[in-house]
Amino acid sequence: MSKKNVSFVTLVTITLAIIITLIYEFNLFTVSPSVMIGVRWVTAAVLTLNALMRKNLTTWILTCLILGVFVGLDFPNLAISLHPLSQGFIKLVKTIVGPILFATLVFGIAGHSDLKSVGRMAWKSMLYFFCATTLAIFIGLAVINITKAGVGVDVANMPHEELPTTSVLTASDQKALDHLPNDVHWVYKLNVFIRDTFPENIVKSVYENKVLQIVIFGVIFGIGLAMVDEKKRKPLVDFTESLSEAMFKFTNIVMYFAPIGVGAAMAYTVGHLGTDILKNLFMLLMSLYIALLFFLLLVLLPIALYLKVPIKRFIQAVKEPVSIAFATTSSDAALPKAMENMERFGVPRKIVSFVIPTGYSFNLDGTSLYLSLASIFVAQAAGIDLSIGEQLLIAFTLMITSKGVAAVPRASLIVLIATADQFGLPTFVIAAILGIDELMDMARTSVNVIGNCLATVVVSKWEGEFDEEASKNPNFLEEVRD
Repeated sequence: MSKKNVSFVTLVTITLAIIITLIYEFNLFTVSPSVMIGVRWVTAAVLTLNALMRKNLTTWILTCLILGVFVGLDFPNLAISLHPLSQGFIKLVKTIVGPILFATLVFGIAGHSDLKSVGRMAWKSMLYFFCATTLAIFIGLAVINITKAGVGVDVANMPHEELPTTSVLTASDQKALDHLPNDVHWVYKLNVFIRDTFPENIVKSVYENKVLQIVIFGVIFGIGLAMVDEKKRKPLVDFTESLSEAMFKFTNIVMYFAPIGVGAAMAYTVGHLGTDILKNLFMLLMSLYIALLFFLLLVLLPIALYLKVPIKRFIQAVKEPVSIAFATTSSDAALPKAMENMERFGVPRKIVSFVIPTGYSFNLDGTSLYLSLASIFVAQAAGIDLSIGEQLLIAFTLMITSKGVAAVPRASLIVLIATADQFGLPTFVIAAILGIDELMDMARTSVNVIGNCLATVVVSKWEGEFDEEASKNPNFLEEVRD
């Protein structure tokens, strides 16, 4: 069977499967559960055949993502047992993050010896990050006030999960805060954040995957190396160039395991959550997805159109890292592929290696939107009526506290709990919404990745260094790196 025929059969099968699923879910006609199982696995077989014919990694990732949903629905215990595979994939990807950030940053700065461009990149990136995350926070506030998803929710009868006990402050910091008046707590916390961006030991920072600390060390090291005499600088510059190239090749090898890791992650999520929790918190979940869609269509898309970014090619560049981020709920897992694809898209390496890692701490658009939306949901569910002024104060607080949120699953919950405590909102509501947090994390992490990828294009266009020809090449992702 030809590839064209397989694509047609796949399209027809998916369409029929969606129609039958809608009929089953809305009880339009009587469809037995056994028939639904048959529909799912016939669809799975057709999708697998399509992936075999296309021999494309992205197709395999998306196919395994859907297969993971089916396994989670029909074999939940098996699905939960697959969780170590997704954890193994994330661990493997995290081994790439430290070396690839250090090598690309140092080579990008010292290899060109243009220290002024580093300063320009920094303030332009920060300005863009601040504007994007602020808009995301206000879109979250607007949507939750329109949908009122928390009003009338019976939180008491929902399953409650244990809240994470992790604190963003150390015991010594907390002790220091106890001896300070409340009006200067925010100053101390801000300075703690600044302090924690500096690496105490670069090996320790790489081991703990502290992205911002690696970036700070890489930038300072690169600047220092750029100030060294050419003869002494060249060996280290050549080493970092070789290391970065080797790590990109390493990434390509690791990505062959991505379909298994993504499928296992999706199977685990569906298997251990079930579907009942979705019915209880459907409005909150839909409010978040609608708000994120609005952010994509009303903020990121207009920016891309204004800058004349080839939308179709950009989607091609981000769909693989986004699908990985969606299934694993970890921005870190998508970082190496996002960096590689954006460089192939036409963004210079020095900009990619600076903007994306920095954005993982300062440009978490999806997370910022979620925090504003979830904060007001908590108030609504608890029956607390917040004025516009109080909501704006929460938004202002989130503009500061959401910066530096670690790019790992559920880290945003720490900020949400801290914000709820600060404004007297009950944390027991947060314990109730933890049931669907992974499903929300999938969406917000995906938007984080899209936002950071677009940020590299914005900064490179602003700097006048974007390669227009590369972005117009339909086969830019298949090209062999030089």
